[in-house]
Amino acid sequence: MKSIEVKGTARTIAERSSEQTRALKEIRKNGGVPCVLYGKGETVHFTVANEELRNLVYTPHIYVVDLDIDGKKVNAILKDIQFHPVKDNILHVDFYQIDEVKPIVIEVPVQLEGLAEGVKAGGKLALQMRKIKVKAPYKAIPEKLTINVSHLGLGKTIKVGELSFEGLELMSAKEAVVCAVKLTRAARGAAAAASK
Repeated sequence: MKSIEVKGTARTIAERSSEQTRALKEIRKNGGVPCVLYGKGETVHFTVANEELRNLVYTPHIYVVDLDIDGKKVNAILKDIQFHPVKDNILHVDFYQIDEVKPIVIEVPVQLEGLAEGVKAGGKLALQMRKIKVKAPYKAIPEKLTINVSHLGLGKTIKVGELSFEGLELMSAKEAVVCAVKLTRAARGAAAAASK
C-alpha cells in the first residue's frame, strides 16, 4: 500500500457543546478540517489544512497515512469522511491508528482484467462496485483487487461471494454484484436472429 504524509495540529475540545460548535465553525472558516484519530486506547482531536487532505480524499487509491500531529508520528488509515451536503467540501475526517498485528477493515479498489466472452458477443461490461470492503493486517492489503472477467458470458455477473483473495476476508455482502455483462440491443438482436 502507498503512503502519504498528512500534517496536523492538536486541538483541545471545549466542555460545552455550544463552544465546541463555535470552535469547529472557526476552524472550517480558516481553511481547516477538524479530524479525530482513534486507536490504541486514546482519541486525539486535531486540525488539518484542507489542502493537506486533497490528495488523500480525491483519489481512487488507498493509502497508509503517515500522520504528523505536532511532531508526533503515527501510521493510520482514513476511516470516515463527512462532506457538506450542498457545497461538497470536507467537514470532518476520522482516522484509525494502525496496529501491526490487529486486522483493519478498509475498502480496496477493484480492477477488471481480460476481455469478457459476453463483450465479444456484443454485450457491455459494467463495473458495479468500485471498491470491496476487506479485513486483514494492513501489510497484507493490496493496492487493488484484480478480477479476471475473461470467462464472463452475456447476461452473467460476478458476485462478492464468488471471489477469494489470499490473506483477505471479504466483508462486503456476498450477494453484491461486482460486475456484469449486460445485453445491448445489438446483442439481443443477434441472439434473437440466431434462435430463429
